[in-house]
Amino acid sequence: MSFFYELADQYIDGEWRTGTGSWDIIDFNPYNGEKLASITIATTQEVDQAYRAAERAQRSWAGTGPGERRGVLERALRITEEMRDGIVEAIVDELGGTRLKAEYEVRVARDFLRDAIRQTVRPLGRLLPSPVDGKENRVHRQPVGVIGLITPFNYPFLAAMKSVAPALALGNAVVIKPHQYAPVVGGGLIAKIFEDAGLPAGLLNILITDVAEIGDAFIEHPVPRVISFAGSDRAGRQVAATAAGHFKRTILELSGNSALVVLDDADIDHAVDAAVLSRFVYQGQVGMAANRILVDRCVEGEFTEKFTARVAALRTGDPRDPGTRIGPVNDTFQADALNALVDQAVAEGATALVRGDTCGTLVGPTVLTGLREDSPLLSQEIFGPVALLVTFDGEDEAVRIANDPPYGLSGAVHTRSTERGVRFAQRVAGGVFHVNGSTVQDDPLVVLGGEESSGAGRLNDGAAVDAFTVQRWMSIQHGRSEFPF
Repeated sequence: MSFFYELADQYIDGEWRTGTGSWDIIDFNPYNGEKLASITIATTQEVDQAYRAAERAQRSWAGTGPGERRGVLERALRITEEMRDGIVEAIVDELGGTRLKAEYEVRVARDFLRDAIRQTVRPLGRLLPSPVDGKENRVHRQPVGVIGLITPFNYPFLAAMKSVAPALALGNAVVIKPHQYAPVVGGGLIAKIFEDAGLPAGLLNILITDVAEIGDAFIEHPVPRVISFAGSDRAGRQVAATAAGHFKRTILELSGNSALVVLDDADIDHAVDAAVLSRFVYQGQVGMAANRILVDRCVEGEFTEKFTARVAALRTGDPRDPGTRIGPVNDTFQADALNALVDQAVAEGATALVRGDTCGTLVGPTVLTGLREDSPLLSQEIFGPVALLVTFDGEDEAVRIANDPPYGLSGAVHTRSTERGVRFAQRVAGGVFHVNGSTVQDDPLVVLGGEESSGAGRLNDGAAVDAFTVQRWMSIQHGRSEFPF
């Protein structure tokens, strides 16, 4: 099917409809500039309609048994598997993701659907003792109600599914505002899958719009009790402040400045493989991507030689080509900004061991070394294929450098001693750390989230239950009790 023809629209209360805004969002292929779709944006009127529809539908959905919810999610998983090839093609076209990236995104999204199926029958109550004779304490988890979900452009299908699937499994309704660079992969496709799976109308709604049109209405609306957001720390601060003003719970997955650390006893070939993936997957447009590759001076020469050779050999080009490893960035503005950052670093004394060419939105990989310790590049997120090599002397200095930026999302350390790696990981701030792996990993069975400017709250596994339910204490007195008043 032609996703960009059929699914480029608003989806509210079970109906595909045109927005009532006065302008359109144009969906482009970032590689070749092809126009994929034109979508008239939603206004605050549609925001209200979507949330009210979700509110109405959620009341009855919360009362359904786990069997009905499980059936919808099982059908959604089967449909996703049947549509796999088409979804991969859509990710390549709309996001400029390589086939490797697209296949990974669909595979992990399916894993989250499988885990959500398990969530439908997960025990959500506890029986607790009481110091009062004859008294029984029950703690129940109930759906929070309606969730407002704002998804990013880089992994929109996965980011949507990892919140939508558990939220529905736990009895909630969801309204999604996908990034305007990914309105179909992050919006229409999700709606189509659940519509075909038989999800009752109103439980899932898609709003294609922009803050220039609706301001903070998506967050401020009185219906949603939880706002789940993935994006930059700058935008996340605005989301958090607005939501807090209305006493809404927030789940924030924000920017990162991950470090992959290579200790003096690392398996260098393995560390090089992990570093290449950690920095250059999806053109480096990933919050968990390793901006900084920290290398012990004892192994700097060997690592640098092998790493730069691997990076220089990465093919940049058409993401439809199975051999391409680096596709386009979002737009020429981002490409120009990345070049400006590299030019500034070189002007300040850094050396470009590899300097990729730029043609339109295609930005070849770059490796910089010798940056000044106070270089702005070391303390910011770089959303593009630029790797920073930093040398250190000993573990203490590596820990200090790794902890310097005000971010704490992901990281990795490479060493032949597992326990040494664990001890090192315990000294580095952040929500996620991997020993002898890449910095870019996601798993529905393990909680994921950041610290400091990388966000607040957690998702995946039990954290999804915490995010999308509320706890309610109910006490029961068996027999008569005395009231000392």
